Amino acid sequence: AVVSTQSTGDGWKSIEADFAKMVKYCTVIRVLCHTQPKLFKLQEKKANIMEIQINGGEIADKVTFARSLLEKPISVKDLFSENEMIDIIGVTRGHGFKGVTYRWGTKKLPRKTHKGLRKVACIGAWHPSKVCWSVPRAGQFGYHHRTEVNKKVYRVGTKGDQKSASTAFDLTDKPITPMGGFHHYGQINEDFLMLKGCVMGPRKRVITLRKSLLVHTKRSALEKISLKFIDTASKWGHGRFQTDAEKKAFMGLLKKD
Repeated sequence: AVVSTQSTGDGWKSIEADFAKMVKYCTVIRVLCHTQPKLFKLQEKKANIMEIQINGGEIADKVTFARSLLEKPISVKDLFSENEMIDIIGVTRGHGFKGVTYRWGTKKLPRKTHKGLRKVACIGAWHPSKVCWSVPRAGQFGYHHRTEVNKKVYRVGTKGDQKSASTAFDLTDKPITPMGGFHHYGQINEDFLMLKGCVMGPRKRVITLRKSLLVHTKRSALEKISLKFIDTASKWGHGRFQTDAEKKAFMGLLKKD
């Protein structure tokens, strides 16, 4: 709203006064950022809003930097780079109310046990007359807030790159989207990050990426990764072909063509 306001009039003067107060009195500067759901073919239309703190430099420098970003998109390639270690924050896949055998993997009781066998036989001594926190109990499983650290960035992809899945060892021109699309997601049409390891939560759930809080010294964190091959075969079945052109060259002219 600040950028689109006219540079003359009382409104602009009050905004400039507010910025001057920030420089004079504030000790922490944060910006409000939001996602762009319209870029993705999701049912969700409401943007996710997050408050992000600006660090480094004097307060005046932070305010100037924040003003330079107002109402401007921030791409993922401007924040993260390849071979970098980052942290991911999100909510895991929910499974509802579950029992102890499913939730904690406790051993099942013998078959003839009274009132069920997927239970914990003894939940504690007579005294102290309370159940300790360490005793497995039934309850909510999944849909928990989790932070996973040290995820290495293997590739930073850009929008419209038809060679985003090509490597120095595999020169085939192919995008990152596998044949038939990703399961329950579809096509990748925007910028993307390829991370090593898993990411919490189901598809389409929003996650937060942040810079690592550690100073990395291990070889696994500092090494440069050179990808040799990215598989783009279909994930819906026994994928044989990497691209649609390769499939047509092998199958020949089909009836539907």
